[in-house]
Amino acid sequence: MTTARLPQRGTDDVPVDVPRVPAREAAERELSKPMYHENDPSLLERGLDRFLKWVGGFFDAASGATPGGLLGLLAIVVVVLALVGALWWRLGTPQRTPATGDSLFDDGPRTAEEHRAAAALHATAGRWNQALQERMRAIVRSLEERTLIDPRPGRTADEAAAEAARSLPSHSDELRAAARSFDDVTYGGRTADELAYRRIEELDSALERTRPTLDTAAAGALE
Repeated sequence: MTTARLPQRGTDDVPVDVPRVPAREAAERELSKPMYHENDPSLLERGLDRFLKWVGGFFDAASGATPGGLLGLLAIVVVVLALVGALWWRLGTPQRTPATGDSLFDDGPRTAEEHRAAAALHATAGRWNQALQERMRAIVRSLEERTLIDPRPGRTADEAAAEAARSLPSHSDELRAAARSFDDVTYGGRTADELAYRRIEELDSALERTRPTLDTAAAGALE
């Protein structure tokens, strides 16, 4: 075995040979003592140093591949930031979508007459999608105001039509058709026309004139 000669002497002044592996282990134990590492950088400092070196290397590589070097790279960064700022200003802050994507009402509570007025304004401007949606909301709100169905947040058009059909069975088919039209326009990507809007407008007027079936209305109120 290869040995390392250390400046140690025995009692008779004869050099002592210490095996290499135990000597290395002894040195490692000695160097691992805290007194030798008091000034070592912390884990955070080492991580930050590596990150800065990576950033520096990234910019060096990017500037080398960009016409104009570092100045060209900075010009590109400025242009990109300007484009992002322009898009943010143009589109505004992203809005969160409603938690209930198929809810009939997507804003604060309004009366049936307010929904009808909004529908009329949209119809005058030829915005048939919005006109149809507002008229369907007017129908459901009117049914709630007449206590034919209970007010319930998150109700869908299909649910409202099914509940209203119990009190107004003579209009059950029209109610289901109106709910399908609302869903097609709101979630199906289809486009309404004046005829589709007028059908729901006529249904709204007809429902206002229809007296509910007393036994089914009473049963619905007790549920």
